[in-house]
Amino acid sequence: MSCWDLGKGHYGPLVIQQKSEVRSKRRTNSCWFIHRPHPLTLCLFSSLQGSRDPMFLTGVSFPPDWPVYSETLIKLSVYGENNGHHWLTSANFLGSSSFSVTDLLKSKDQQLSLSLRTADDSATVGTVVVSRMKMGEIEDGEVDHFTTDMHQKCTLVYESSHGSVNDKDNGPIMNAVFKNAVCKVYRFQTVDSKWMLVREQMAECTLSFSIPKQLIALYIQEDTCRIQELKDLGELSPHWDNLRKDVISRYDQIIKEYQDTLAELEKLTGPLFKPSCSKGQKYLEFIPINLHTQRMRVMCPRKTDSFYDVVTVGAPAAHSQGFKNGGLQKLLSKYESEKKSTAYQCIYYPPEQTAKAREILCVVSQLQPHISALADQLLQTAQQSSSQPLRDVLKSLEEKTEQFVHALKDELVKSALLALHAARPGYVSKCQSSAQSSPARADPHLSTAEKQHSVCNNVDGSQTPRRESRESPVHSDSIPHHKEYDEEEWASASLHGNHASLGVGMHNIGFFPDIRYVSIFQLILVEILLKCVAEVAERARRSVSFVLLQEAACSTAQGLQLQQRRDAVFSQALAALACGFAMRLYAGLEDKGFLRQLHAVGLVAQFESLLSTYSEEIGMLEDMEVGISDLHRVTFRITEAASEEAVSLQPTVSGRRDHYTVEVPLPHHAFQALPEELREGKPLRVLPVLFNVGINEQQTIAERFGDISLQERINQKNFEILEGLPCFQTQTDIKELLDTLGQNVVTKKRKNVEILWLAGMICRRMNGIRLTSCKSAKDRTSMSVTLEQCSLLRDEHQLNKDYFVRALDCMRSGLLAQGEVAQWDDPEAGSVATNKPASRHFYPIALLLVSSHLLVVWLILSLVFLLAKYQ
Repeated sequence: MSCWDLGKGHYGPLVIQQKSEVRSKRRTNSCWFIHRPHPLTLCLFSSLQGSRDPMFLTGVSFPPDWPVYSETLIKLSVYGENNGHHWLTSANFLGSSSFSVTDLLKSKDQQLSLSLRTADDSATVGTVVVSRMKMGEIEDGEVDHFTTDMHQKCTLVYESSHGSVNDKDNGPIMNAVFKNAVCKVYRFQTVDSKWMLVREQMAECTLSFSIPKQLIALYIQEDTCRIQELKDLGELSPHWDNLRKDVISRYDQIIKEYQDTLAELEKLTGPLFKPSCSKGQKYLEFIPINLHTQRMRVMCPRKTDSFYDVVTVGAPAAHSQGFKNGGLQKLLSKYESEKKSTAYQCIYYPPEQTAKAREILCVVSQLQPHISALADQLLQTAQQSSSQPLRDVLKSLEEKTEQFVHALKDELVKSALLALHAARPGYVSKCQSSAQSSPARADPHLSTAEKQHSVCNNVDGSQTPRRESRESPVHSDSIPHHKEYDEEEWASASLHGNHASLGVGMHNIGFFPDIRYVSIFQLILVEILLKCVAEVAERARRSVSFVLLQEAACSTAQGLQLQQRRDAVFSQALAALACGFAMRLYAGLEDKGFLRQLHAVGLVAQFESLLSTYSEEIGMLEDMEVGISDLHRVTFRITEAASEEAVSLQPTVSGRRDHYTVEVPLPHHAFQALPEELREGKPLRVLPVLFNVGINEQQTIAERFGDISLQERINQKNFEILEGLPCFQTQTDIKELLDTLGQNVVTKKRKNVEILWLAGMICRRMNGIRLTSCKSAKDRTSMSVTLEQCSLLRDEHQLNKDYFVRALDCMRSGLLAQGEVAQWDDPEAGSVATNKPASRHFYPIALLLVSSHLLVVWLILSLVFLLAKYQ
């Protein structure tokens, strides 16, 4: 948009606003339908402020679902800012004009010159020029023409609602997951006096609610299965049975709360994101805050279009539960200490052993059906009188059985079997029986562990544990090993005989080389094998469930709250990660290098956090750290969609708390174009890393008077994770960036935002996923994203340095119009006259003012304290 001869009699700078009122009439049979959508109101900044012939840098973009037809009337109202008054007042109204879409499309070069008329239509106050351009149709000739006519038009962009399947913006894949897009179009000048066209699109994501709802359903299913596993332990002594009942009641409470939450979420309709004003709502605690996608598309002459994506989301944290006692990192550490102090009631297992128990339980659940399926396949193959297929199936069956046996040979399984055996009613160990027969002689030789074990497995349940036993909790290594049992006890408690049966069965199945003699023998041996597998799996499942019973029994009421808090934080983090993965995958479907990297080494997901290390944001950062760390348990798979309907293209989640798999479906033709490894469903690894640099005034207080060790530890830990990726060490540019990042991480520098810049640059070089967060994904996040976008235009697309600040103003115009403070401006870029090179360093002026005042107060208080001390 451009205007001529505006503001006669008005002096000073002009800020022009475009207000487009769209009214459409469509005729169907004999009826007329009139559409009156909300007006498009944009703040358009002129490239020549103070001139009466301004040229706008911001265009108007009609989204695909906007009701624009050939009969649509568009009204343009132009306002000026004078004497400091806001431009949306009748006193600043300059003039208006209107046109129809048909007029624009049928005009020469699809460009209109319209006269601006006053409100009473009594006079002409200027001319406005409107043109139409479709994205992607920028030509070299048009760009050159921009350089010769500074009064040239900006674009009125209409976007087609029919995109190709692989269309990075408006294809059916994108439209199925990303909804309600808001677009803005800009044009900026490059260093060689050319013009680039920039399109910015922000969209909501259906995964904001679908992923958390699926996770809650999986939580309910897992906890229900856990209750059944505890019931399947069989008869226990009164002490253990009471503990089991208590644990089951806790799980019932969690299930009930999760069912209520899921029922409330199912009732919701409306926006596909949770606004920041709802972050304290209990039933929305699993939903991420303000989850949106941001895509910048850059079109330059003689160059391929470039796309830059970032996901913006509020910090994954349990806002509804508060941060009075800290976040997950602090609470989990305190919780482990309390578990040890209450372990006198049960057997204490450290977190790594309980994690191993869950892993064994998962392996057993996965391998048992595989072995059964291969056994059936073996019998079917034997009937076909073909030796080679039989050997292939037999080899696969042998491999799966060996994996099964190997998983159950873990020492944890052995000790758990013995502990469960000792927890049966009426159990009396040899040590206890000898102690009862000669107590005076046996007591001096009875070990502390054996005493605690006998107390813990109180058969009649009448004894009460002594208070002093709190100081010596029963650890997993204090469980009697098999050498402390006689051969009869060990044979009844262990899986040793079943392991031998599995080995003998597999050996005999493969013993006969001639296919003519094996059918009957195989049938018998396969039945024996399956029976042994089922028996071993059941006993192992019970023993591992008994380990998990110890963990739950040692937990206090705080353990229940921590599990819910961790579930909620993980749900928010996974929704954001799945959104970023889907967006990155859809954009790279035609990039063979990206697809090859995807199945070979995976993707890096870089979470950029702007939280301070002060007050309640410390708890948010601790929650966020644990939630993002838990994402290491997630893998992705690409599947073929059943159809191209939107419901079939929605990602789905499966698994348990120890491991989740997110399946991302693609249409048939897109799926068939993938590499073979991806089509076969290979699990895809995503490596999440978190870097945090606080940038607000609260961080100033923390750096001067508080503690920033949490931020330093997080940055150092995640840098080591990033540095440990051997697959990218061979790339020279990435290695140099990693070295620079490492130096900045260890450097003691206040608000060292260079850490965020370098981490983001490394992530983009690695074809990774970028996610930016602050408390609510509003002010700090938006300032960060717009600054990053302008820096990318400067560094990657040769944005003219005179246009850097103007580009920032255009992208932040929506915020500035609402009175937001642009605290992310780049002061080292300087004004146009200073001609300084642009720099990535920035420091909010408002923060300098705040910190200087605080410094003065601190100096005054210190002086008063010293004077009082020495008087």
